[in-house]
Order: sequence, then structure tokens, then C-alpha cells
Amino acid sequence: MGKENKSKYALLGMLSLLPMSGYDLKKAIEGGLGHFWQENYAQIYPMLKQLQAEGLTISHSEKQEGKPERRIYALTDKGREELRRWLAGPVEHQVIRNELLLKLFFGTQVPLPASIEHVREYREKYIQLLQIFEQTEVQIKQEYATNPNLPYWLLTLSNGKYDAQAVIAWCDEALVTLENLAEPEAREKESS
Repeated sequence: MGKENKSKYALLGMLSLLPMSGYDLKKAIEGGLGHFWQENYAQIYPMLKQLQAEGLTISHSEKQEGKPERRIYALTDKGREELRRWLAGPVEHQVIRNELLLKLFFGTQVPLPASIEHVREYREKYIQLLQIFEQTEVQIKQEYATNPNLPYWLLTLSNGKYDAQAVIAWCDEALVTLENLAEPEAREKESS
């Protein structure tokens, strides 16, 4: 069996919260799932057509003042059943693509300061990301205090926070290793 397109389930999941247009879905995914899942318009619109063709969603046009009509999608009972089936199934392991790790793996091909700078920049991005997660946590606890989804949303946010903390700790360790590599190079240059 071929790999399942997980975009299908991201969209079904978001539509389980409320009916949305393709544009609304993109914005909601960026705001709610963005730290661990991304979709772009080129994935969203064809998938919405497919979901409707499979009977998993229905749609209707909605007029907008001074703008083109927009199509609003909602889950069908069949769509909700399909989402539940997928949610209850096993989680498939996914290999991540990490450009920093790829560059470090081949790090002997460039001067050492380039690798050190890459790790420093990566660390700074994760410090900023951790701050965003912490601010988001405060915000959603206030805005959605009574929402039954809140504990689940906080679990995904907690994962992001732990990941960011782990990456920052790894960066600190990597910087020590790389700077230790730089010391013999510096001594070699001094003795030349």
C-alpha cells in the first residue's frame, strides 16, 4: 500500500473544528499547527476538491462584499468517521530533513567558522521559537480556558517547547565541540 497523504487528515482535522474556506484553512494551520505541520495553497485546494469528491466534505459558496465568492467546506459524517479512523490508527515514523545537520555532516568541506556560525544562528532561532511557544501558551490558556481541545493543544505546544529546549542544549554542546576543534587550528596557525 502506498503512503497516505497526511494533508488529507490535517484538513479534515481543521474542518472538525469549524467550516472554513481554503484561505481560512491555510491561516488556521499556520496559527494552530504551524510549529509542527505546514500546508500550502498548492496542497490545500486540490485536497479540498478530492475530499469533496470522496464525500468527506461538502461545500457551499458564500458571497463577500466587494470580493469574489468564497467556498466554505464542512465535514460530512463520512469525513468525521474517516478522521476518527485515522486518529485511532498507529503513528507512522517520519524522517526529518534538517539542513543544519546535513551541512554539519559535511562540515570538513568548509572552514570551521562557517559551521560554528550555522550552529549559533540555529540556536538563536530556537531561543526565539521557545519564547513564541511560551507566549502562545499563556495566550491560549487565557483565550480557550474552557475549550475541551485545550489540553490537547497544550500537549502539542509542550512538545514544541521541549524540542526547542533540547535543540538549544544540543547547540550548546555542538558549539563546545566545534570550538574545541578550532583551538588546535588556532595553535597550528600561531606556530606557523
